[in-house]
Amino acid sequence: MQYEQEVDWLVAGSGAAGMTGAVVAHQLGGRVLVVEKEPRYGGTTCKSGGVAWLPGNHRQADMGIDDSAEQGWQYLHALIGDSVSPARLRAFATRAGDMLGFMMRHSRVEFTPLPEYMDYYPTQPGYKSGGRSMDPGAFSLRELGEEAERIRDDYSSILRCNITVPEGRDLGAMGPAAIWLGIRLYARYWLDVPARLRGKRDQRVTLGAGLVARLRRSLMDRDIPLWLNAPLQELLLEDGRVTGAVVLKDGVAQRVRARRGVLLAMGGFAHNASMRQTFQQAPIGADWTAAAPGATGDGILMGQSLGAALGFMQSAWWSPTYRMPDGSVLALIAGKAYPGSIMVNRKGQRFTNEAQPYEDVVKDQYASEARGEGAIPCYLIFDARYRQQYPVGHIKPGKMVGDAQLPGELFSSGLLTRADSLQALAAALDIDATGLAATVERFNQQARAGRDPDFGRGDSEHDRYYADPKVQPNPCLGPLDTGPYYALRCEAGDLDTKGGLLCDEHARVLKECGEVIPGLYAAGNTSAAVMGDTYPGAGATIGSAMTFAYLAAQHALTDQEPANE
Repeated sequence: MQYEQEVDWLVAGSGAAGMTGAVVAHQLGGRVLVVEKEPRYGGTTCKSGGVAWLPGNHRQADMGIDDSAEQGWQYLHALIGDSVSPARLRAFATRAGDMLGFMMRHSRVEFTPLPEYMDYYPTQPGYKSGGRSMDPGAFSLRELGEEAERIRDDYSSILRCNITVPEGRDLGAMGPAAIWLGIRLYARYWLDVPARLRGKRDQRVTLGAGLVARLRRSLMDRDIPLWLNAPLQELLLEDGRVTGAVVLKDGVAQRVRARRGVLLAMGGFAHNASMRQTFQQAPIGADWTAAAPGATGDGILMGQSLGAALGFMQSAWWSPTYRMPDGSVLALIAGKAYPGSIMVNRKGQRFTNEAQPYEDVVKDQYASEARGEGAIPCYLIFDARYRQQYPVGHIKPGKMVGDAQLPGELFSSGLLTRADSLQALAAALDIDATGLAATVERFNQQARAGRDPDFGRGDSEHDRYYADPKVQPNPCLGPLDTGPYYALRCEAGDLDTKGGLLCDEHARVLKECGEVIPGLYAAGNTSAAVMGDTYPGAGATIGSAMTFAYLAAQHALTDQEPANE
């Protein structure tokens, strides 16, 4: 077979998994090419919080956090059980720290533990109350030169200036320290006169965009080529081994030989409505996902064409989402735990602990829908006191932006609804007014007592993380008793899908019979999630994606398999 290009390691996808796999392979002596079908790099990672969940890593000890790979394994195995192969699960738990050490030595990646960002399930053995979720820090787009123009630009912030996870938590406290932090952040933003005069957005990027910028700079440091607008069209085989792929570059199909293998890191199938309807629970579609538009399942379908096995196709990294008038879909991570709010279905009834992990809120949403209660969509109901004090998603609190200053499309689109009374709000939403009144009356009694016997809201450390510590005795609970009243329409959304190609502990793609497909690797949401049908902690998506990209490159580049000579 004739090839137009020849490399050691071909990577499809430019998110956290793809660029990590590229850096590792290059450091191990490989010639690497990264291809991305979109016109901009970064994928869903760029739209995310950029946090990586990494048990037992060296940065924890630097901050006095006691953790180990074995404790991480205990926690994961208790949550996930045998739904994921023990070898694969243990590979993540024991090698996540190795990945972080490698990337911090050999790239611009710089993660810092979040000591107060706890795992999601405190009753499980091996649980940690903080330090496994890692913040990627801030990075300057100026470090990227012209490549700054090609990073995904659909990441968003509630403020003009970008903020890290710790800064966001500090600002959320809304005390005197938050005011001074806000002043410092905005002063830095406005004093960047060259960027302001040129109409550019904040040149200091954080969260997922910050991680992507660090990884892109790392590729630039090594002269690793990244082709944009270059979709992978077909995997190539010789004697049953993947030897490369056909890549469409500048409209011309090129056969690229990959001596050591191909890494599929192309995201999930969140934007493939047909696949979602085939594999996932109704009602489902591609309209509620916060994933990047390139997540259309291409890599999964290519693996299937070679006989690859699939896993967890029914699952996703669920999160309530809301659709903005411009069509963009955003995840509702913060806002649902603040006091003075509840989530209700069309019967006007609560159906979940609103402050619990976002994955579980959506699972409860589907359970309520299955009972015939009409929870898709559901509504986050809040009162005027909440509206004044707290952000709801990317809508700034009333004390910053009043209702009259909000874009009218927020209301006319049906995303946000306002009414002077609960009865009028129920009528506007076409939900049961009697049910809503009874729900709010019961909730208010419980909120004043500081306890939620129905759903346990505020009982866990996780629930209280995004709440208001000034509200006591329970920072998650406050009555809804001050009009006007509001509702935010919430869909049963996700950050991306979890289902994909079944892989082993080296990230090698497996056939239905359990045999390896030689030369083919997968990481990130193209692979069946090592986290199974659960979400152990913030950053589980990116932490596992980077770790298995690292393991894939390590395996392929260290002569664990014969090369495609």
